Amino acid sequence: MLGREWGIRKRVSEIFSQQICIKSALRHTGQIDIRRNDASNVRKTVASQFPPLIVMGVSGSGKSTVGAALGTELGMQFIDGDDLHPRANKEKMAAGHALNDEDRAPWLEIIAERIGAELADGNPIIVACSSLKRSYRRMLTAHAPTTVFVHLCGERDVIAERQSHRNHEYMPNSLLDSQFDTLEPLQDDERGVLVDLTQTPDDIVRSIKKDLTDTFVD
Repeated sequence: MLGREWGIRKRVSEIFSQQICIKSALRHTGQIDIRRNDASNVRKTVASQFPPLIVMGVSGSGKSTVGAALGTELGMQFIDGDDLHPRANKEKMAAGHALNDEDRAPWLEIIAERIGAELADGNPIIVACSSLKRSYRRMLTAHAPTTVFVHLCGERDVIAERQSHRNHEYMPNSLLDSQFDTLEPLQDDERGVLVDLTQTPDDIVRSIKKDLTDTFVD
């Protein structure tokens, strides 16, 4: 099992390294313009005051909506972690089957390496990712230990009601119970903030920004 996990991590790392090399080569050849205007520099300076963020919670809690709004407010790039799932994971969930730890391992490693690489480039980002287990959160912060988790908390009935009004591409509502069964709340020794998801998106963003500024920004 350890050998297989190492093999997965190695393959993910090789793919990610190739992407970085291609991006660097394009910059040097002028195909990517690395110049920044003054407004971009200001946004980057503001964003760099905050650590990388992972908006976490069960399916239907509003991670993508809040993550995108928070990115706009803080001037940080937002990435939906669901977009980084391997095709096999998407097909499995679409069929109504919950992912297991082996399914999630390469996905979590891809997200972790992306967060670490962006931070090393001075660009802390926001990622929406369920991050249900403590062990998953350890993997996600392996390359960026300063990452802060933003947990959108709510009762199952509230989230189920929200889910009934949406049609996710590959996350059927039937998987909600399995997500709550898997969820391990943030512990005191983890870097994170808890947010009541029954608030309006604007209020949620204001609350998160205040908590981050008070606790995690020097």
